Amino acid sequence: MELQTAHQIIDTLAQGIHPVTGEAMPEDSPYNAPPVIRALFAVSQALQGQAPRTARREPPSNAGKAWRGEEDAKLASAFDAGTELKQLAADLGRTPFAVETRLIKLGKLPVRVGRFGAPAA
Repeated sequence: MELQTAHQIIDTLAQGIHPVTGEAMPEDSPYNAPPVIRALFAVSQALQGQAPRTARREPPSNAGKAWRGEEDAKLASAFDAGTELKQLAADLGRTPFAVETRLIKLGKLPVRVGRFGAPAA
């Protein structure tokens, strides 16, 4: 079977349509289950030579590593100079969350609680 034909069949199945008859698959068909549909779309993208949309990005170079004194000094001075959080993260090879957490530890930002950063009462 040619890859182009296989690709068309996978796309048709991912849309919930029987590839031979052209009829909609029954509601209870395994082809209508969300995980199966996502898997079919991932295979379709792979057949096109594309990376799946759910591919994760590489973590920043310093993610998970201990902070060094010179990094703390660089972070504090750049933050005091008004550098944006995302830029600080990129410059230090850290995630924005890690930079924000470090700024809290350094006393440069107020302590926050909760997932959405609601101020502590």
